[in-house]
Amino acid sequence: MCHVLRVQRSGFYAWLKQPLSGRARESERLFQLIREFYLASGGSYGSPRIYKDLMEFGEICGEKRVARLMRGHGLKALRGYRKPRKRFGDPSILVPNRLEQQFMFSSPGQAWATDITYNRTYEGWLYLAVVLTCFSGWLPAGP
Repeated sequence: MCHVLRVQRSGFYAWLKQPLSGRARESERLFQLIREFYLASGGSYGSPRIYKDLMEFGEICGEKRVARLMRGHGLKALRGYRKPRKRFGDPSILVPNRLEQQFMFSSPGQAWATDITYNRTYEGWLYLAVVLTCFSGWLPAGP
């Protein structure tokens, strides 16, 4: 078979003893470090940041090699937020403004204000809803 494939027998038997080349073994060792730094970042680091971590760790390699190893093993950085886009057109009015900027009331429970916000976390979205009464307990002195 070596004659048909034009391979020396000594090379074939050397390959049987040690099938991975020195560079392939080095790439496997380097990829283990890359995976550790990638998992430590929570999957948010791409090849430039992983490369900087490797340099701080004392590992000598190229950024393109790190990118090639990450791409070959399917490691990708999480993408961040996109820039907010301007929305054009008329604003839609969902609820009429009944308070007309008058926020002083004589007793609690006459008017309520609400707001909702949400933040992205590692575990998912975190929602916060706030409901406040517009009564402050303080009334200005009348005439």
